[in-house]
Amino acid sequence: MTNYGTIPTSSSPSGGHIEYISRAKERIKSGLGTRRPWREMFSFHSLNLPKSFRDSISRVKTNAGYFRMNYAIVFLLIIFLSLLWFPISLIVFIVMLAIWLVLYFLRDEPLVICGRTISDKAVLIILSIVTLVVLLLTHATKNILVALAIAVVVVLIHAIVRKTDDLYFDEEAGGLLRSSPSSP
Repeated sequence: MTNYGTIPTSSSPSGGHIEYISRAKERIKSGLGTRRPWREMFSFHSLNLPKSFRDSISRVKTNAGYFRMNYAIVFLLIIFLSLLWFPISLIVFIVMLAIWLVLYFLRDEPLVICGRTISDKAVLIILSIVTLVVLLLTHATKNILVALAIAVVVVLIHAIVRKTDDLYFDEEAGGLLRSSPSSP
């Protein structure tokens, strides 16, 4: 059958897989593109103690929004490192990361199961619970909980001591737009 006006996307049956892989690479690159430069994150000129508790809370909120991808990488790295002595848990963690990529990060369309559309929020909650339960079933509970606690402490310390007056948000990302480094 001839389809006039259409452009074929692949010339072989396996072309669909290659196209999917190339789209996945692009989506990962664009996702990592929201990561802020590590040099900006750890600029020594931008580290100091907050003046008040209210300032600390404000810094945590601002830095969490600005460095969220970096903080996610820190969390994943700390969890990964904690599982090095538990090979089964590490394998499960890697499999769950692959499932996250397929079901959450690399989807183009909404997830439909048995004719019902599942919201992104529901997918996020279900994947989080399943990941935690499956990892806890690998008998690395203590390591996982300690790693999560360490990751929270590391991220909170950074978020509190990293000044926010030199961060520039873009409006498209839904953040605040700061016009000058001296603005509060």
